[in-house]
Amino acid sequence: MTHLPYLLAAYGLALVLTGWMAIGAWRRMGAARRKLMAIDPRAERS
Repeated sequence: MTHLPYLLAAYGLALVLTGWMAIGAWRRMGAARRKLMAIDPRAERS
């Protein structure tokens, strides 16, 4: 019996979860940037 399917499943799950968290962080960063641009008084100077 080989352990290869279990190893592939573990690495695949780790990659999927990492990608999911990265996309979520990217979306939150975009929302935070938009909120900052809406309230930042320095944005009008440039």
